[in-house]
Amino acid sequence: MSFIRPLWIAVWVRATTFLRREEGQTTAEYALVILAAAAIAVVLIAWARSSGKLPAFFDHIIDTVIGNADAA
Repeated sequence: MSFIRPLWIAVWVRATTFLRREEGQTTAEYALVILAAAAIAVVLIAWARSSGKLPAFFDHIIDTVIGNADAA
């Protein structure tokens, strides 16, 4: 029974050391994902504005919602 406590402490110390080492890496990964999502959003917005598809898309959505509301 006396060997369980030191073993538990060793496991806890090793786990917390590992987690502290990975903290900065996780933050950097989140930052890269956010930057990639922002870049994709900028490209999609630029395409939608230049092609004129955005107003037609929203008109279609509004017409569909109104059509569904009238049917109910």
